[in-house]
Amino acid sequence: MAAPVIGISAYAERARWGVWDTAAALLPQEYVDAVAATGAVPVLLPPVANAAGAVRALDGLLLAGGGDIDPARYGADRAERTAGVHRARDAAEDALLTAALDRGLPVLGVCRGMQLLNVFRGGTLHQHLPDAVGHDGHRRRTGVFDPHPVTVAEGTLTARVLGRTRLDAPSYHHQAVADLGTGVRATGWADDGTVEALEYEDTDTVLGVQWHPEMGTDPSLFTWLTTRAAQER
Repeated sequence: MAAPVIGISAYAERARWGVWDTAAALLPQEYVDAVAATGAVPVLLPPVANAAGAVRALDGLLLAGGGDIDPARYGADRAERTAGVHRARDAAEDALLTAALDRGLPVLGVCRGMQLLNVFRGGTLHQHLPDAVGHDGHRRRTGVFDPHPVTVAEGTLTARVLGRTRLDAPSYHHQAVADLGTGVRATGWADDGTVEALEYEDTDTVLGVQWHPEMGTDPSLFTWLTTRAAQER
């Protein structure tokens, strides 16, 4: 049987390599390596208007991290510290998620990807988490994925996939879930109450985590995505 194909939403950023300094569609290599290590074939999905057309060739979808989601998508004005907004990526990922859910594909949201899962169902975000929790423990150093403890609710899909209810999660974010969307259930929390994991209540094929598992050593979330993708083929 052919390996499952996992689409990963990509960035559109200016990048430098060799003699080049130009616009690029890109993704941190750690996402690609984490998916490939499970035996799946990773495919990058650039944020273009017709990206959702690729979903019919996929077996699963990974919504990657990145810049902030446009607050207009959850009915808020843009705060001063909201940054890295790319409306084309917001629209492309919204379409990708719609198409994946229509097909019943497994979906894993990472960091921004988890936030998108919430906003997609009418939820809102804290635009600058330190203003809500009073500390910067979720992004302590620039460019470093420092870990912090996360507690996961027993009996949830999240707990079953992780195989535990307590972990040190590699973290790097300044926004977080505020109000949960319709049919969205929080399943993991930081010690300060920040939502760190969520599921959709009406399906067992959607998971989101606020941390960055691709930067850690636990492959369980990616293994789940590939295993479910193989089952749904």
